[in-house]
Amino acid sequence: MKPFKIVLLFLFTTTLLFSATNILKNVEVIKGELRLQFSNSCDKSQIKQMTLSKPFRRVFDFKNTRLASKNLSKNLSNSLRIAQYRPDIVRIVVQNDIPYSCTPYKPIFTKTEYHIPLPKSVNVLPATRYKKPKVKIKLTDKKTVKRKIKSKEIKKLQKTSVRSHANDLIVIDAGHGGHDSGAVGGGKKEKDLVLSVAKKVAKELKKRGYPVHLTRKSNRFLKLSQRTNIADKKGSVAFISIHANAVEKKHSNKVHGVETFFLQNTRDAKSQRIAARENAAVLKGAGSKLSKRVIIDSVLNGPKIVQSNKLAIDVHRRIMTNLHSQYKGVKDGGVRHAPFYVLVGASRPSILVEVGYISHPKERKRLFTSNYQRLLAKGIAEGVDNYLNNRKKEIDF
Repeated sequence: MKPFKIVLLFLFTTTLLFSATNILKNVEVIKGELRLQFSNSCDKSQIKQMTLSKPFRRVFDFKNTRLASKNLSKNLSNSLRIAQYRPDIVRIVVQNDIPYSCTPYKPIFTKTEYHIPLPKSVNVLPATRYKKPKVKIKLTDKKTVKRKIKSKEIKKLQKTSVRSHANDLIVIDAGHGGHDSGAVGGGKKEKDLVLSVAKKVAKELKKRGYPVHLTRKSNRFLKLSQRTNIADKKGSVAFISIHANAVEKKHSNKVHGVETFFLQNTRDAKSQRIAARENAAVLKGAGSKLSKRVIIDSVLNGPKIVQSNKLAIDVHRRIMTNLHSQYKGVKDGGVRHAPFYVLVGASRPSILVEVGYISHPKERKRLFTSNYQRLLAKGIAEGVDNYLNNRKKEIDF
């Protein structure tokens, strides 16, 4: 009887091990992203990231994962490598000539996918897969052919060039203001920092042909209803709220970085804490029943969430690229979701950017320099521009 129990225990344990293993089923490059599809839910805690140099490589190790086939990477460029690194680890390597930053993410409405943004240099198939068609051209026709090719190229450039954004109003919201200082660190106030950044964002967007409206241009406090209704009343295409983060003094030297949020409920304790701190000010005077009803309606508004997520990814990616170009050690806090009430009222893509931690001495010093603010603003403007250009292509404007 005892040997029988041992056999049963072995079979049960083996079954658990194999059932818990995730299978990487499919890999493809779409819209500049490496999109991975798994058999089971993709747990971020099972993914380890690291970078290697000479040449620069970004490495992703997926623990407790197996490849469905050794041929998954056959249609990818030579700069992308996928292999069964260990029996229970799948390794993905993205090689690039220069370091690049990216923010991998899980799409909202699927648990089995994981997307990794790629640098432009690896967004194509191997050169061997592109074969030029063999076309015989008579010598007398060569000049005519060259003219036709040049004409087609010009038309293509005209078609794909950036369209006018004269009607794409962007609303920029500088958080806090007036009696509400927001976070305070080293004698510096969040309300002053975010207003300065907001004005620089407006300047960068105007350079790109966008009309811009600032919810506040001076040191004044706005109620929740005022902030959330402006974007709709003005008919904007995007709403961006700018804030700065903070932690308790005992953690001030450890916690830093840039984070970008879009509206959605979350169980993440850190995101809940950040949202609670920001909500404390804007909810003054707002009815609790109204707030709950509005946020529920907003969270259930699927298309808005999807577009807000895309906007957050584009903005965050460009912020980090700009900051990393001149500053070392800027932490990438990633794209996250949380129930920020300031994002509730606008029925259009809305995000909240936490530009850094005012409680962190080194980051605070950077945040209050003109150049650092300029790079933040440039990143936000570039992200908005990328998002809207891609959005227009999607819906055939």
